[in-house]
Amino acid sequence: MRAWLTRLLQLERREATAVGWAFMYFFLLLASYYILRPLRDEMGIAGGLAQLPWVFTGTFLAMLAAVPLFGFITTRLPRRRFLPLVYGFFIFNLLLFYGAFQVESWHAITARVFFVWVSVFNLFVISVFWSFMVDLFESSQGKRLFGLIAAGGTAGAITGPLLTALLVAPVGPVNLLPLSALLLAGTVLCIVQLGRWADRELVAASPQSNEPLGGSILAGLTLIVRSPYLLGIALFMLLFTTLATFVYFEQAHIVAQSFTDSAERTRFFALLDLAVNTLTVLTQLLVTSRLLTRLGTAGSLALLPVLSGLGFMLLALTPVLAVLAGFQVLRRAGEYAITRPARELLYTVVDRETKYKAKNALDTVVYRGGDALAGWLFTGLKALGAGLTLIAVIAVPLALAWAVVAYWLGYRQAALSRPEH
Repeated sequence: MRAWLTRLLQLERREATAVGWAFMYFFLLLASYYILRPLRDEMGIAGGLAQLPWVFTGTFLAMLAAVPLFGFITTRLPRRRFLPLVYGFFIFNLLLFYGAFQVESWHAITARVFFVWVSVFNLFVISVFWSFMVDLFESSQGKRLFGLIAAGGTAGAITGPLLTALLVAPVGPVNLLPLSALLLAGTVLCIVQLGRWADRELVAASPQSNEPLGGSILAGLTLIVRSPYLLGIALFMLLFTTLATFVYFEQAHIVAQSFTDSAERTRFFALLDLAVNTLTVLTQLLVTSRLLTRLGTAGSLALLPVLSGLGFMLLALTPVLAVLAGFQVLRRAGEYAITRPARELLYTVVDRETKYKAKNALDTVVYRGGDALAGWLFTGLKALGAGLTLIAVIAVPLALAWAVVAYWLGYRQAALSRPEH
């Protein structure tokens, strides 16, 4: 039975322990986050749709402050120390928010800060997770294993909103924060176990893995500017976040028109997350590794841009809740099951400093910078009289440009992964 399962999952014997801990790590991480996500989305609407661009801008500014701090930590501490420190910091933050929400007069400002914090937390902890994975596994391993590892995250992403949908009414939204913190604490154990596996299996091939990365605290940003390859990833991220933000803002407007009750909106967001993650985990377990192997990084990266172009065309013709929900389910499932593992393969061909510092800057500052710019662009178009239909039409050529950039990046990754490089 074990041999059959190993063949089905395309695992080698020495990889099984690491993949098991990585699967659990990502499960706990996304379960923790997805308990918070429906609360964040509801707080975004409750705070007023007009405030969303400002909140996105605040998130971007928070990222600008966080990246040099992360660079400072990784420059001076080895991996086995800075990874638990990052997660410990966010656990402490969650407990602080739990206390702040107990003060009624602080509720409005705490809700806005919480929205920004969750947006920072989400990208930061997931970026650090994938930096760790691309540091542990090579490109050829990633094609086989990243889909399976990502399925652990999706299982957690199913568990999180399910817990929220079941518990939000009887215990209240704020009382879910300690549960999220407890799940996040479990990731630290997984980090320790993966570190021990790496010491046993990888230390001979990579003795520098337990050393501080060194370099400048702003090295992540300077590495991006100096590399055409990393600049290509930055453009990929900007186009991705622009289109994702357009969908998010359209979702906020359509959901606000469709539901008047806060609890109903929170439940809708939780059920949407549940549908997305159920489809995602099935795709990750049955399709992702085979798709990455057959289409390669280039073909896999180009799939979501093409799907997004088609989705925006349909949304332009019929901007209603059912179409939006269907588009969001397919788009986000494609992102998590195919695009994210394929995007992480782009970093398997770069050095360790780039894997942690440049990747973190791309996943946080560039990502949220794109969010902020797209948020103001959406608001500006609305102010000029553009409706949701016209904005969806504008998104179609952006999706096509995204597809071209995606294919070029996959082609470059394949070239850089060849032995002569």
